[in-house]
Amino acid sequence: MPAPETAGRPLIEATSDVDPTAEVGAETRVWHLAQVRENASIGSGCILGRGSYIGPGVILGRNCKVQNYALIYEPAVLEDGVFVGPAVVFTNDMFPRAVNPDLSIKAAEDWHPVGVHVGTGASIGARAVCIGPVSIGRWALIAAGAVVTKDVPDYAIVAGVPARRIGWVGRSGIPLRRAEDGRLTCPATGEHFHERDGVLLAERESG
Repeated sequence: MPAPETAGRPLIEATSDVDPTAEVGAETRVWHLAQVRENASIGSGCILGRGSYIGPGVILGRNCKVQNYALIYEPAVLEDGVFVGPAVVFTNDMFPRAVNPDLSIKAAEDWHPVGVHVGTGASIGARAVCIGPVSIGRWALIAAGAVVTKDVPDYAIVAGVPARRIGWVGRSGIPLRRAEDGRLTCPATGEHFHERDGVLLAERESG
């Protein structure tokens, strides 16, 4: 249990670098050497691992986990409960160059950042790369080392380079099993799903 004088406050290690304009929610932990840039918004109950980077204006919802040395570049948005594994990279430049055609160094106004949007409860495996602009659906699972170049549906498991869907996953994180009647079932929760035209819907959603 946290001590009464620290309960509800964020825990920010002295070796981290959190910009004064950033918002850090209650009981969020910012560990050693993590950097949170200007105007970023971090929800309550989050964990930012050692050496992780949160770019300017990036938004994290509640109870997100960003593991060691993950790099989340602006203008990324993570909804509640997102897991980002070690050394994951979210890119933000479709045509990266250090310089303009005249070899002058590119300034902020010389490019237009594009973001990665991650839905509630999704997980991004270690060393995956998400190439913005791209959207990752709710409760989706990105395999370690995958390179995501296209939008990922809710509940999808994707793997490979480039990433392709290889199955479906439930909210527990366990791959779904297909029953004789065609329904997909989560072995952990018993929740049932229906697949329709490449979209997966929980029974409570498909009514």
